[in-house]
Amino acid sequence: MKLSKVFHVASVISGILGVLGLFGAWNGGMMSGVSGMMGGQGFMSMPVGSITLILIAIWLQLATIHHMMLEKRGEIV
Repeated sequence: MKLSKVFHVASVISGILGVLGLFGAWNGGMMSGVSGMMGGQGFMSMPVGSITLILIAIWLQLATIHHMMLEKRGEIV
C-alpha cells in the first residue's frame, strides 16, 4: 500500500474522531453544569483534545498531498 493512502486513511479517522469529540465536549459542557467537571476531567481538556485531533487530520492531509505529488514525479515508490 502506498504511503499516501495510509496518510489519507489516518487523516479521515483522526478527523472523524476529532469532530465526534468536539460534539461530545459540547454536549458534555451542557451537562457538566456550574462545576465545569464531567467524569473527572476539566471542562477545557475535552475540546482541546478534539481540536488537537482535527489539527492532526489537517497535517496528515497535507502529507497526503505532498506524497501524492512525489509519487507522480516518481521520486517515492
